[in-house]
Amino acid sequence: MLMFLIHMDWVQVLSDPHKRSIYDRYGEEGLKDMPVDSRNSGGFSTGSTSHSSQKFNPKKAEDVFSEVFGTSYTYPNSNGTSQSSSSKTPSRNKSNDSYSNTNGSSQSRSKTPSKNKAEDNQGSSSSLRKAPPIENKLPCSLEELYHGAVRKMKISRNVLATGGKTVTVDEVLSIKIKPGWKKGTKITFPQKGNEQQGLIPADLIFIIDEKQHEVFKRDGNDLVMTQKISLADALGGTTLQIPSLDGKIIDMPLTELIYPGYEKIVRNEGMPIAKEHGKKGNLRIRFDIKFPSRLSADQRANIKRILSSDESA
Repeated sequence: MLMFLIHMDWVQVLSDPHKRSIYDRYGEEGLKDMPVDSRNSGGFSTGSTSHSSQKFNPKKAEDVFSEVFGTSYTYPNSNGTSQSSSSKTPSRNKSNDSYSNTNGSSQSRSKTPSKNKAEDNQGSSSSLRKAPPIENKLPCSLEELYHGAVRKMKISRNVLATGGKTVTVDEVLSIKIKPGWKKGTKITFPQKGNEQQGLIPADLIFIIDEKQHEVFKRDGNDLVMTQKISLADALGGTTLQIPSLDGKIIDMPLTELIYPGYEKIVRNEGMPIAKEHGKKGNLRIRFDIKFPSRLSADQRANIKRILSSDESA
């Protein structure tokens, strides 16, 4: 029935209850030759059943269809494609929040976010800022730096658990100290600092420091010590027993004259050279000459005589 009314220009009956009732009772014949009612915007007369030569002035079929059903009517074109009576007005596509145009393309109304929620909270690894390094001194004895050693360091740090909660965990870090390492040598444990939202954990850095030794002092790859001797030994000679870091005792004869500021060098008895396997620095011995607190008259006379004769010679 609908297609018949549209193609026969009878669609206006759908907008007039009176004409619709006539059509329902008498069919198409009942609507023919009905007089025009000028008061009706649709061109139908009302309140009279007499025949007249005036014909009704129908509205466009698509307009009436739109009034009755609240939507546009799509009818076929001669080329077989469909055209909407309201083709100039884009229709909203609620499923993807976009607008569909008549050419079949879609134009989005909403902006597409560049990041997902996880990226908004954490950020990409390339854009995250890294926390500044955490530095701690690691005091070591000269024996440890001479022989090498393994140190165990227990640390406590905060880590992120499931759900963004922070928990404290204990870890034991192993540091292998190599022979010959010097004060200032750094050992780095990457990202062993506290974990925080939006930050790359800091590196944990241990810096070698040297404990004070009771006998030796380090100077680069050399070991320096100060040996006390008497004036008699300094002048008359003696044999010294010098301890070393590897536990042995070095017998060192003094045959030369020892004077203030004199330094005796023992080759290859210093610290191991880290980058030159098997090589060591030197042991440098400085002397603290102890002068007698008192001398007898005869001792003074003898010393003066001996030294004077040496100068005259």
